Amino acid sequence: MKDKLKKVDIKGLIDLLKKSIPLYKLMKKKITSNIRLELVGTFTICIFISILFFFVSIGFIGIFQIHPYMNYSDGINNMQWKTESLVSKLSKQEYSIQDKENIKKIIDDYAENHVKILITDLDGKVNYKTKNGDEIQVDLYNVIKNVNENRYEDSKTWRGREPIQEQVFIYPINFKDQRSYLILKGIPDGEIKYFYDDIDVIVPVMIVISVMLLLYLVFILTKRKVQYIQEISEGLIEISKGNLDFRIVKKGEDELGLLAQNINHMSESLEKKIEEERRAEATKNELITNVSHDLRTPLTSIIGYLGLIKEKRYKDEQDLEEYTRIAFHKSEKLKILIDDLFEYTKVANKGIELNKIYVNLNEFLDQLIEEFVPIFEENNLELEKEIVEEKLNILIDPDKTVRVFENLLMNAVKYSFKPGKIKISIYKDDYHGVVCIENKGKTIPKDEISYLFERFYKGDKSRTSEDEGTGLGLAIAKSIVEIQGGNIWATCEEENIRFFVSFKC
Repeated sequence: MKDKLKKVDIKGLIDLLKKSIPLYKLMKKKITSNIRLELVGTFTICIFISILFFFVSIGFIGIFQIHPYMNYSDGINNMQWKTESLVSKLSKQEYSIQDKENIKKIIDDYAENHVKILITDLDGKVNYKTKNGDEIQVDLYNVIKNVNENRYEDSKTWRGREPIQEQVFIYPINFKDQRSYLILKGIPDGEIKYFYDDIDVIVPVMIVISVMLLLYLVFILTKRKVQYIQEISEGLIEISKGNLDFRIVKKGEDELGLLAQNINHMSESLEKKIEEERRAEATKNELITNVSHDLRTPLTSIIGYLGLIKEKRYKDEQDLEEYTRIAFHKSEKLKILIDDLFEYTKVANKGIELNKIYVNLNEFLDQLIEEFVPIFEENNLELEKEIVEEKLNILIDPDKTVRVFENLLMNAVKYSFKPGKIKISIYKDDYHGVVCIENKGKTIPKDEISYLFERFYKGDKSRTSEDEGTGLGLAIAKSIVEIQGGNIWATCEEENIRFFVSFKC
């Protein structure tokens, strides 16, 4: 039976521990995630240790400072109580002094081995006494004189002092026929008690030491937090100097850890913002350089040929007509470049107004494709269409979106192998209408695909070819698509180049 009870107790204890562990972990997590609770817990532990130290120290020191002594206070009080009780009992009964039997019986009941009781007349003659009493005559004067002189002085005799003297209590008592005195004599019972030597000095000293211990413990237990605050402060100073790569180590899940994490996030954000500003500045400089180059090239040709015409440095009318034609052609290219720059600046800065309406994507592209048929035929390109039958209605600005597909189609015409084929597909993909324009051309390296939509990007990096465009067409197309909530991207698999445009249906 006992073995069963032990098994039950052990099992119950294990279950209790299992249940308490998650609670302990939860409490620990809450405390360590709140610096206020951490500080309260730290101060509580420090105060508890200091108080425990105080009482343990007092007890330990007391072992060497304790002194025993015999205390007779309770014994004297007991003797006094007996005397008063006996006087009261004899007075109430109103006995005669001659009533020997009753009086003798009463005093014998109150008598003890170390206490004797006497009843005397006013002259000190002993009328009654207990068995251990041998007095016949008592000097009442000396008894009364010495009673109060010795009693309380001896009641607190210390160790090393002389033993306590015999204590005497004397009270008047009235019988029916005589006035008398009741005298109780004896050595009171003593009780061993202990006295702490110099306790008035030890206690204040230990209080001071306990307070110092409290302050020391608080200093030690909060040292890590203070050092961590200093680390955060030094980290902020380092970041303020411009070292945005500096990171503060996150320690713990409390407010200080969260502060360090937020400072790191702030540093990362500042670093990204500064990097973006640098890129923007570099892009602006690049834009100015590219625009200057692309404007200067046709402008130089125009000025050169017009100079020849102005100075009449031509042989005949045929040369004059050729110089005029070239200058006019270069002027047209210059106008296209300026128009593209103006258009790109507007769409890139979201400075254009959109007039969105719902458009049937199938019909919209089919109509545009028909306009490009002569261009395809002129460039010896075959057209293949693959259009879904389901009507795909999209919310766009038709005038702006036409520019997108014109740029993509002209791009396909310009960079296709000739003779060749251009395939245009329209389909629905996850609530989006998608247009794919595919052609075969020179393979575009994978690392260059992401740069196709950058302004002034050209595959061969040349700006001198007569057939090349401004390098802004795809950048303009990307901006127009994205400000309308669409997506545009490109892929290249060997010689198959595909451009995709997607709008939500």
